[in-house]
Amino acid sequence: MFEEEQEKIRIEKLKKIKESGILPYPYKFECTQGIKDIRESKEEFIDKEVRLAGRILAIRGHGKVIFADLSIGSCGQGRDSKIQLYLKSDFLGESFNLLKLLDIGDFIGVRGKVFETKTEELTISVQEFTLLSKSLHPLPEKWHGLVDKEIRFRKRYLDLVMSPEVKEVFIRRTLIIKQIREFLDARGFLEVETPVLQGIYGGGFAEPFKSYYKSLDRDFYLRISDELYLKRLIIGGFERVYEFGKDFRNEGMDRLHNPEFTVLELYQAYADYNDMMQLVEELFEELCKVQGSGFRVQGSEIEYQGTKIKFKRPWKRITFFDSLKKYTGVEFRDKDEKELAKFAQEKEIPISKEYHRGKILDAIFDTFVQPKLTEPTFVIDYPKDISPLAKEHREDSSLVERFEPFVCGMEIGNAFSELNDPLEQIKRFEMQQEFREKGDMEAQIMDKDFIEALGYGMPPTGGLGLGIDRIVMLFTNSHSIKDVILFPHLRT
Repeated sequence: MFEEEQEKIRIEKLKKIKESGILPYPYKFECTQGIKDIRESKEEFIDKEVRLAGRILAIRGHGKVIFADLSIGSCGQGRDSKIQLYLKSDFLGESFNLLKLLDIGDFIGVRGKVFETKTEELTISVQEFTLLSKSLHPLPEKWHGLVDKEIRFRKRYLDLVMSPEVKEVFIRRTLIIKQIREFLDARGFLEVETPVLQGIYGGGFAEPFKSYYKSLDRDFYLRISDELYLKRLIIGGFERVYEFGKDFRNEGMDRLHNPEFTVLELYQAYADYNDMMQLVEELFEELCKVQGSGFRVQGSEIEYQGTKIKFKRPWKRITFFDSLKKYTGVEFRDKDEKELAKFAQEKEIPISKEYHRGKILDAIFDTFVQPKLTEPTFVIDYPKDISPLAKEHREDSSLVERFEPFVCGMEIGNAFSELNDPLEQIKRFEMQQEFREKGDMEAQIMDKDFIEALGYGMPPTGGLGLGIDRIVMLFTNSHSIKDVILFPHLRT
């Protein structure tokens, strides 16, 4: 009720502003400096005239003198984000009376001279001000009005206004992606783009989102992975490629999963999964150099949710089956599907009747092993039936050369020595088709065009996919994936 009354008052003020002949929503305002520029080089700006703009955070009236705080857009109290305004009737004349029509949250542009008060508060003596945008809704109170996470996610614009630490997360996200690009570009990788809409989806275990392509009169799918198109580029003669892209998987949502997520995929000809492990280690050491206020990074060490993590090379390595034995005390290498299903049921691990041997092993791994992998760890050498696109292990034909990197109990990527034998790839797809016929709708489907492409020859290749959202979680100390996605999907 209070907010509705406040909105009525603000709308009435807007009406009076218009009646006074002022255009309340001008098209443009010329700024000569930003608030941060003035704060960082204040000696250079003292006694000089500047033009700058921002949002009003506070108004303090003293008769014919009014003080206000102007922000670049965030209601944080950081000294680099706001500056004090000194508004005096002697300087402003009749326009001083219009100040009573302004509210906290309004955007204004000002022209005036920079000075310091006796208390060394950097201030603008305003000679002229312009209303740029009227805030018709009162901003939430800093400590009481925006604590509900659902509201914060649904109204991210308010979250950014009220919480400077949230804004810093997304600034840091951009810096992380920029650093990854620079890292790969320096190593001769070429950034490319591949289709988001795919006639045949593949490259991962997931159910897709389905769409209809009207002009082609056929169904298409939002991609679940970039993999098969990027491999086509390796076949075509590009030796090192990467793509930042959105992938979409029609699955549940939790702390680590959002149906729309950002991935980095890269492929390097004449390399294998050992080279990809080295690349990951080098990349994370580089990411530790990305600076940002509010985030603790010391050398190659970060702090995540109270745990200190060191990304110094080399990372720990453990095979898939050795990790299962270490954390369950059971040797699973020779156990068949029935034995695995019995173990899962006894341990109350949720599995469905369509789960085959590899998928049950993966469920056991997720329950017993993954939560224990706190320090940076490569889990290597996975079962063949859950890795249809990876090359057979050179020392054990029942395994493939695949690894997944884990940090703080989170899987942050997936990598292979890529399968480049088209006849073997057909067999793997056929195995997946058998799983689909038994009810596993996440199993991969036959892609005949990709098989044909492989038939023209693909060199030995190392491939790597990294979950950007989870990496940002680590480097911003964020508990949930929703904290690092500007507009996460939410249930209605």
